[in-house]
Amino acid sequence: MIVFLVRRIAAGLVLVLVIATTTFALMGLTGSDPVRQIVGQTATRQQVAAKSAELGLDQSFVVRYGHWLSDAVHGNLGSSWFSGESVTGSLANKLPVTLSIVLAALLLSAVLSTVLGVAAAVRRGALDQLVQLLAVLGFAVPSFLVALVFAVVIGVHLGWLPATGYVPLADSAGGWLKSITLPALSLSVGAIAATAQQVRGSMVDVLRADYVRTLRSRGISERSLLFRHALRNAAPAALTVLALQFIGLVGGAVVVEKVFGLNGIGSQATTAGSQGDTPVVMGVVVVMVALVVVVNILMDLAYGWLNPKVRVG
Repeated sequence: MIVFLVRRIAAGLVLVLVIATTTFALMGLTGSDPVRQIVGQTATRQQVAAKSAELGLDQSFVVRYGHWLSDAVHGNLGSSWFSGESVTGSLANKLPVTLSIVLAALLLSAVLSTVLGVAAAVRRGALDQLVQLLAVLGFAVPSFLVALVFAVVIGVHLGWLPATGYVPLADSAGGWLKSITLPALSLSVGAIAATAQQVRGSMVDVLRADYVRTLRSRGISERSLLFRHALRNAAPAALTVLALQFIGLVGGAVVVEKVFGLNGIGSQATTAGSQGDTPVVMGVVVVMVALVVVVNILMDLAYGWLNPKVRVG
């Protein structure tokens, strides 16, 4: 298990480094001129040159990237070129917002997709067809449209939950839960559809297996058969889909945060990207990729626990 974990961590670190390097290189190809945006269109050439030197933009790509990487390894992600705010401090304030809705959406996806998938595989008939129809709709309807409908109908017209804003968990647990419910639900619709379909297919295959018929012939209860044997063997495929869905949830958070007026990392990334604010973009990319790596490692550990062959594969 230790070797299994070390290999996953090493692969994750390589992935973070590759994506960080690629992002840093691409930021120089966006065509935007952050220096001109900072000093203004009426600034003289001397002022532009002085600001470029201050930001280090007069140096080569290798030198600039080397400085950034050295600082990042020591926990310093720099400061925003536009606001001067520390990137680390800014991310620390905004990360809880994005994490709250993404992890809540992931939890909802895992629970609801398992319930729907198992029910469809066991009951079949009309329920199975309904789950497959919902899966198609979940794929077809974009998350921003779901978010708009939830915000207008549930948040504005019915007033059951807040349509905008975020309440920190430290201020009020109840207010925090209410503020993330609609964004998390909006974000999870597509993930529930994809994962439920996978759980349903895996469960159908497992329930047709010879060992399941053998267990039934030995008088094992249906509940024990489903949850102790069939679901455990069907779970690895669902975990793989959930790990992939998490990446989609992180990307979808950008749009959902805009709809519900949440000041999270997604909104920060959009603003920084349009301005060409390299330190902020790099900070967001590194943190989000690291988060995806951590979640995938946890998924791999769960997968290895369910299927010991993976640990030696």
